[in-house]
Amino acid sequence: MSEAVPARYLAADISQRIELIASSFERLVGRPLVAPSDDVVAALWHAPRAILAHGTEADPLFFFGNRYALDAFEYDLDQFLGTPSRYSAEAPLREERQALLDRVSRDGFIDDYSGIRITATGRRFRIEGAIVWTLIDAEGTRHGQAATFVL
Repeated sequence: MSEAVPARYLAADISQRIELIASSFERLVGRPLVAPSDDVVAALWHAPRAILAHGTEADPLFFFGNRYALDAFEYDLDQFLGTPSRYSAEAPLREERQALLDRVSRDGFIDDYSGIRITATGRRFRIEGAIVWTLIDAEGTRHGQAATFVL
């Protein structure tokens, strides 16, 4: 049986923010991120690919990571949520990561990102073919950025 969606993701304000991950992806990329479902939050949580998102803070903080992403980055949910997303890359690679995020801000999304990431325990791993997109609501307001990849 699948692990239940974390309760903190089910609060109305949080679940709306998480649903924006899927709706922004479809609006920008032109295809669904997950199979259509009445429960988008559950579909994102259980997706067979990493899906993570950060907000628009000066030092953006992760507000969503699905089960696959948490496993990839070796975090538990409490550690991951609120962590500055820059910590997903080693310090020498953060400039490269920022250039990527600037490109996403300019273009809306990219579907060709590759790079080295670092886990909570310091293990390095490579991602290739990641899609990174801006979280934009129907009115055009920017709410952060998200990424998806498969290891």
